[in-house]
Amino acid sequence: MNEAQWVKISPLLPGKASDAGRTASDNRLFVNGCLWVLRSGAHWCDLPERYGKWKRCTGGSAAGAMGGWERVFTALTAERDNQYLMINSTIVRAHQQAASGKGGQRSQAMGRSRGGLTTEIHMLADALGRPLCFIITAGQAGDVTQAPALLHGQTGEAVLADKAYDSNALRAIIVNMGATAIIPSNRTRKVIIPHDINAYKQRNRIERCFCRFKHFRRFATRYDGRTSHFAGFIHLAAAMIWSE
Repeated sequence: MNEAQWVKISPLLPGKASDAGRTASDNRLFVNGCLWVLRSGAHWCDLPERYGKWKRCTGGSAAGAMGGWERVFTALTAERDNQYLMINSTIVRAHQQAASGKGGQRSQAMGRSRGGLTTEIHMLADALGRPLCFIITAGQAGDVTQAPALLHGQTGEAVLADKAYDSNALRAIIVNMGATAIIPSNRTRKVIIPHDINAYKQRNRIERCFCRFKHFRRFATRYDGRTSHFAGFIHLAAAMIWSE
């Protein structure tokens, strides 16, 4: 984490001298340790000694997975650009260790698809392609099924999505938002609905955002059995993208 990122992140972390309770010994070292694991995909016990004791990071990251990193991420998204809202999803393979242990893959957003055991990450992004919110489902879930929940409570001038989101119900939701649906028509439509081709070109930004996420190996491959822990890593990666 560079200096500019630290300036943006540090005021949002708990454990500052001005906070009630125990003061953290070195918040920056802790975050860098979490980022090393996120980027490398390594086991926590392989954390280099320069980041301190690995059990200290696992305890903090587990707490972050339960909402701490999401709060940091949410605070950073206050400066969003709502000209366009973009929806897309990506599928990641779940490592075999993610489905092991007590309870297995039950109720932990893992399922079977053509790629094997997978998890699907549905994302809403702003006009600059920066992530705004996520929904994590089993890999076989359809793209359009999570779009209404992603758009709930959102505002924007237009919503961009690919033809997998071409649904009359979703188009109605977008109109009720006061936004324009910029979605290519599926080939099964008898009457093609025109869309703004030039505005649609901006949708590549959410694709590029997913590419940036997949530089983090714990995003590109799911190693965490609990969805809450996996979501914690996603929000940490998203916070880093917003702080760049």
